[in-house]
Amino acid sequence: QVQLVESGGGLVQAGGSLRLSCAASGRTFSSAVMGWFRQAPGKEREFVGGISRSGGRTYYTNSVKGRFTISRDNAKNTVYLQMNSLKPEDTAVYSCAADVTTYLSDSLIPVNTQAYEYWGQGTQVTVAS
Repeated sequence: QVQLVESGGGLVQAGGSLRLSCAASGRTFSSAVMGWFRQAPGKEREFVGGISRSGGRTYYTNSVKGRFTISRDNAKNTVYLQMNSLKPEDTAVYSCAADVTTYLSDSLIPVNTQAYEYWGQGTQVTVAS
């Protein structure tokens, strides 16, 4: 079992920044690929980005490339999502997720929700125009 708790959401003006954190407990955090997803009202949950087990590789959806950065601190069992230059269309509930499947390659980062076995409860991010 992995328990995930997000924090850091809130209301921010367009162009502003927020840093989300996802604290993990339970199984070995460093063996999990971590992903960030978001879901806006009336829309399906979408992949935002992910980070490999070692932290050596990250991958982002096109709409956030250059604005969002994912990092992880395996010593603190925490993954972060730094969001800069926020836009109103970034408004959503942001959730972190853990994929504990043992992959041969450290560089694999799944983008589909089905690959992730554990999910946090989500944190609301609202970007005002």
